[in-house]
Amino acid sequence: MTEPAGKPLLIELGVEELPIGAVDTLARALAEAVHAGLAGHGFALGAARHYGTPRRLAVHVQALASRQADGETRALGPAVAAALDADGKPTPALRGFAARQGVDIAALTREATDKGERFVLVTQRIGQPLAVLLPEILAEAVKALPIPRPMRWGAHPWSFVRPLHWLVVLHGDEVIEAELFGVRSTRHSRGHRFMADKPVWITDADAYVEALRGAKVIVDPAQRRERIRGEVARVAAQLGGMPQMDDALLEQIANLTEWPVAIGCSFDAAFLAVPQEALVATMVANQKFVPLLDGHGALLPRFIGVANIESRDATQIRHGYERVIRPRFADAKFFYDEDLRTPLAQQQAALATVVDQPALGSLWDKSLRVAELARVIANRVGADAAQAAHAASLAKCDLLTRMVGEFPELQGVMGRTYALAQGESPEIARALDEVYRPRGAGDAIAGSTLGRVLAVAERADTLAGLFAIGAKPGGAKDPYALRRAALGLARTLIEGGLQLHTRGLLLEALDAIPEAALAAGLKAAKVATALDAGARRAALAEEIERFIIERLRGYYAEQGIAAGVFEAVLAVAPSSLVDFDRRLRALADFTRTPECATLVAANKRVANILRKQAETGDAAAAAINSALLEVPAERALVEALAAVRHASAAAATGRDYAGALAHLAALDAPLARFFDEVMVVAEDPAVRGNRLALLAQIRAAFNAIADIALV
Repeated sequence: MTEPAGKPLLIELGVEELPIGAVDTLARALAEAVHAGLAGHGFALGAARHYGTPRRLAVHVQALASRQADGETRALGPAVAAALDADGKPTPALRGFAARQGVDIAALTREATDKGERFVLVTQRIGQPLAVLLPEILAEAVKALPIPRPMRWGAHPWSFVRPLHWLVVLHGDEVIEAELFGVRSTRHSRGHRFMADKPVWITDADAYVEALRGAKVIVDPAQRRERIRGEVARVAAQLGGMPQMDDALLEQIANLTEWPVAIGCSFDAAFLAVPQEALVATMVANQKFVPLLDGHGALLPRFIGVANIESRDATQIRHGYERVIRPRFADAKFFYDEDLRTPLAQQQAALATVVDQPALGSLWDKSLRVAELARVIANRVGADAAQAAHAASLAKCDLLTRMVGEFPELQGVMGRTYALAQGESPEIARALDEVYRPRGAGDAIAGSTLGRVLAVAERADTLAGLFAIGAKPGGAKDPYALRRAALGLARTLIEGGLQLHTRGLLLEALDAIPEAALAAGLKAAKVATALDAGARRAALAEEIERFIIERLRGYYAEQGIAAGVFEAVLAVAPSSLVDFDRRLRALADFTRTPECATLVAANKRVANILRKQAETGDAAAAAINSALLEVPAERALVEALAAVRHASAAAATGRDYAGALAHLAALDAPLARFFDEVMVVAEDPAVRGNRLALLAQIRAAFNAIADIALV
């Protein structure tokens, strides 16, 4: 696409150090708001790019016209019927509209709209210079930034994410006069706080990135991340380890630095007696250091810190990093040693003192509910029920340990670690960690059957309890992460192959929810109902099942499965999510066959005919009467259906849905011939009912797998 003619625009806001999580969000939001503001004012412009560092937010627009395009504004007035009286004279509505617009009625025109003929004021607009409009556009863009906690500084009325110290606004090589928070625009940026803390002359907007690089500032976040990767890889090779740096840590380091330089460091190997997850959490969460692992994934007594300076004496920086991490590791070792003194099982009594939800009881109450549900699930999937109940009773105990109190993200990890150290079986210990998997969208489900049982029981109880008390998500709000819990439950069932009746599972979870919780939910919703507790639980189970299935729309869409395929399977309401998945994948594969398109069209036609005839009172016969088959095409279709129906039904009963659809695909040609040669709505009611019976049987055969008319 060719960029519009014009000069590049640069806007840079120089601030005090931004919050680590705000740099990318605010830089992107500023670029989007400036671009939208310019476009909304009718400027011809190119794409906008955002830049950001801890000390600056910047926008670069590739090409921007120096003047707003000429145009017209349109103000819709009253409808003609309301604007003119019976004699064609202006009514008060028309006179008032003209007065508000500051024009005579003669200046208005009449125009046909989708809501009838109306009076309209069309005003020609002469384009204004960019220099006139940009200050207001910039001010509005800054006002719209998502700043949760703006701060004030000095004796001024304004507030922003951080105090503003300089402002650059350049259109090509010309400074556009603007003012924000008492700071007037210039062409002077600032260099690196320590290595080039002086004004940087920006000759023109396109020179910005290189001018700042010359002052030891990498303003492009992507380039800064790439430099960090290279620096970390260089030092890791020197230290003989593999860096453990995910995208989240990389982004945090990039948002703390303007000129990143990696520094190799070490720590006392005695600290390796502490579980490496705790040491890694200490390094990453508290200091944003990069841990180093050996070839087997074990933590090495070395790490990498990323400084925001190219120092002449890197040794001093290294000693500083090592000095900072030592007391952190000492704390972690103290927490670990103290936690080991108390077996996990002894923490159970203390769980009774920790409230989960007032209407749902304590964490110990929740553990009991999950343990019983885990026992039931284990019996159904062939797992050890006693192990499942025991593991579930221990699963919350690590919440009361010192280590998890310091590092909540180690929940489950420390449960596994302490369980192993205190003599629990490896299967139990592993399940204490796996109960929380998947922890996020990219995480795998629990690897063991016991872990999957606990993961399902935990999430089913959470959903049942919180829906019961009326704490379900609404709009964008989901304070208890129930959408994530529902998807995790669904994924565990599907990917783990746990053939459980979804509604039945939820009913069992709801049966353990106290009556007080059900009453609290009704009170919170301000609903008066005559439903007894059983009916209330049944309604909740249906609601939660719909909620879970809705989470699967995006899950399957990401795998390239069409929405119509999802709807087709949803229409037949499979009782288990494993069965839902099998039907879905079989139908998705079927849609790629040559027969699919014509069979889908035929099924839509069948569904329409049956619906319309039912609306007119025409009912299909109870069975097909061969004596009423008058046309060879309908006899051929009956024979074809008889030939494939039993084989298809048998395949569907064995959950071989691909095979069932393959059998039904043989109906393609005879069904097409039937519609070409047979008038379904025959004059003879008996013949008509017989033909409708044939179509009903065909529809039933397909609906045993999915309603493919919806594909």
